[in-house]
This record gives sequence, C-alpha cells and structure tokens, in this order.
Amino acid sequence: MINKRGSLLDVAFFAIMLFFTATVILFGYKITASLNDKVQDSSIVDSYGKQSFNTLEGYYPTVLDSSFLFITIGVVIATIAMAALVRVHPIFIIFYIIGWVMIIILSGVFSNVYETMAENGQLSGVSTNLTIINTIMTYLPIIVGVLGTIIAIVMYKTWRDG
Repeated sequence: MINKRGSLLDVAFFAIMLFFTATVILFGYKITASLNDKVQDSSIVDSYGKQSFNTLEGYYPTVLDSSFLFITIGVVIATIAMAALVRVHPIFIIFYIIGWVMIIILSGVFSNVYETMAENGQLSGVSTNLTIINTIMTYLPIIVGVLGTIIAIVMYKTWRDG
C-alpha cells in the first residue's frame, strides 16, 4: 500500500492538532462573546440580528465543545487504524519509546499552556463553559500516553504478519 501512515509522528500531530483547535475555539468564543455584548447593546441591529448573534454564541459551549470530543475520538480511531498498516521491526522500539516520552512531555507543555490561557482573567469567563475541551486538554498527556501505547502494540505486534 502506498503512503502507509500510523506512526509516532501521528501521535505528535494529534497533540498539536488538539492544542491548536482548542486554542482557536477558546479565542473564537471570547471574540464572539465580546462582539455579542456589543451587538446586544447596539440600537442599529434589529431583534433578528441580536437573536442570531445569541444563537451563534450559544454554539460554542454546545456544538463546538461536543464536536471537539467527536474530533478527538475520530482522530484516535483513525490513527490506530493507520498504525495497523505499518509494520516495524521490534528492534526499533527503544527509539519509539524515546520519541514517545518526548511527545508526552510536549503534550504536557501544551496542556499547561492551554490551562494558563484558560485561567487568564480575560478568558476565564468563557473557558468555564467549554467543559469537554478543558477536560481533554487537562488530560492530554495521559491521552497521548495511552494512544502511543496502543499504537506501539499495534505496530510492533503485527510486524511478522506483513
């Protein structure tokens, strides 16, 4: 099969993608909430516009927060499925473990950076509504660790099957 994927790079991509997506949603929610306050105070905007902007702001803690969980689970399943396509000799497991530990440390940094942003006085009001995102980002190093373990088992267990 051409372009087989499912390696340690996918675990790093997973952590970076989750951090980036969570940060964009957090800042987008803050901007939308600030704009909504201005729209609600405006006499120029009619009632339909005000209601529409309230609906838009309501999508962040409901739709986008839940979608983040869906995206997380989907990427985990896809990464594990792609790891089943890769055959790696077990002699390389030591290099995998070293890289895996470095990615866990990196995801710990991502988790701490997100937590610091979410606890910031400017963002704390909106971040408390994003419960699923906050939970996933809090446990990101554990999620990455478990995902890396599963990928290692899948990749190195099936190396003779190829």
